[in-house]
Amino acid sequence: MANPNVKIQYNQIFINNSFVNSVSGKTFATINPANKKTIINVAEGDKEDVDLAVNAARAAFQPNSEWRTMDASARGKLIYKFSELIEKNKINLANLESLDNGKPYSSSLLDVQLAVSVLQYYAGFADKIHGKTIPSDGPYFTFTKRQPIGVVGSIIPWNYPIVIAIVKLGPALATGCTVVLKPAEQTPLTALYLAALSKETGFPDGVINIVPGYGPTAGKAISSHPDVNKVTFTGSTEVGKLIMEEAAKSNLKHVSLELGGKSPLVIFDDYDVDEAAKIAHDSVFVNMGQNCCAASRTFVQENIYDAFVKKAAKLASDKKVGDQFDANTQIWPLVSEEQYNRVLSYIESGKKEGAKLEAGGSKVGDTGYYVYPTVFSNVTDNMKIAREEIFGPVQQIIKFKTLDEVINRANDTKYGLAAGILTKNMDTAMKYMDNINAGSVWINSYLVYSAQITFGGFNQSGLGRELGEDGLKEYLEIKTVSIRQ
Repeated sequence: MANPNVKIQYNQIFINNSFVNSVSGKTFATINPANKKTIINVAEGDKEDVDLAVNAARAAFQPNSEWRTMDASARGKLIYKFSELIEKNKINLANLESLDNGKPYSSSLLDVQLAVSVLQYYAGFADKIHGKTIPSDGPYFTFTKRQPIGVVGSIIPWNYPIVIAIVKLGPALATGCTVVLKPAEQTPLTALYLAALSKETGFPDGVINIVPGYGPTAGKAISSHPDVNKVTFTGSTEVGKLIMEEAAKSNLKHVSLELGGKSPLVIFDDYDVDEAAKIAHDSVFVNMGQNCCAASRTFVQENIYDAFVKKAAKLASDKKVGDQFDANTQIWPLVSEEQYNRVLSYIESGKKEGAKLEAGGSKVGDTGYYVYPTVFSNVTDNMKIAREEIFGPVQQIIKFKTLDEVINRANDTKYGLAAGILTKNMDTAMKYMDNINAGSVWINSYLVYSAQITFGGFNQSGLGRELGEDGLKEYLEIKTVSIRQ
């Protein structure tokens, strides 16, 4: 059950299966975004703490270590046990997530269930990672061996802390890597709870290490560390570029990035307007717009544009404000003061550049970081709100005429994470799918997401893929072996 008074058990750094204070002794406050009050102070990891965590992960990855010599099937069973403990503790985890992040308890509970399914999916893959035999020329027997890449540095964001932590941990553990994970400074509490559950599971010392801290210090220490073999990051494109730079300058470590988006949802006039407005609304305002795939560019064909705008405005205006533990909550706080101010500044930009405000457009009181769901019409492609990722509850509705035109306009972005189309004409849908530059395309739906479905972006929305079988490849090296016969 929802419990705003959930007990905080873990607020230290987790290294080598032990909770410890930071080397510096410093802490930082994690804030409840619904009331701006400090929940608890958390140990602040820095370069020295990252060094200790990497040393522990490196030791756990040595050739004769318990982790490296464990049967793959046993590793899979251990990962599955971890998933069972997460499910057993789902109420505590969901309450912590809601307290720290601001999202409703019901949403946090769904996030925990998704995390469990991802971990169980990868548990099943642990003993199914195969090489190939190759019919090479000459008197040679040649085969490939796929082996773990080594120590993985994982840096995760604040919008889906539990889910993305497990999206990083699942394939890393299944392939036999060891991990140093840095949660976002806004939302460290569930990652630390996961650390405690990993110890209870029985993972060997050093396999999983959690270092809360800030990006420019702890995050940079991970991405630039010479003993980290790979860094995986989910967050903004701007920070992703910095991580690539640090990875290249240090030891040319492997990098996978899931970055920003400005995703288009294209709605044709042959689609039911009521259903289209509901799909579009959900695709933008999910998680208060704090979603990298949010369809914030809503392209609507001109014949149904005015009707669609009215319905979109009403859906946004009818939402109810509440805190994250109120079962009737439809508007909940943004994660932090920084994000709150960022979103409000974009709303002001839309007003100044001439977009028509149809709903919302302002903050909700002063108690927490609340912003009313906002809808703009008469948006043009060159407006700031149509080009930059807002990461908040703001919908831009843009008019279009033809398929070819809207494909070109939808592709006119530095991003390429996701895209959607609503139409009853499958020829239209398939032409759009073929020509849109996006890693995920949803037809007559949006945000179809599960453990089995590969996810990632084109262009400046990222490098590499997560989830599905393809997600394992990011954590593996291929070794080719030839034996003279």
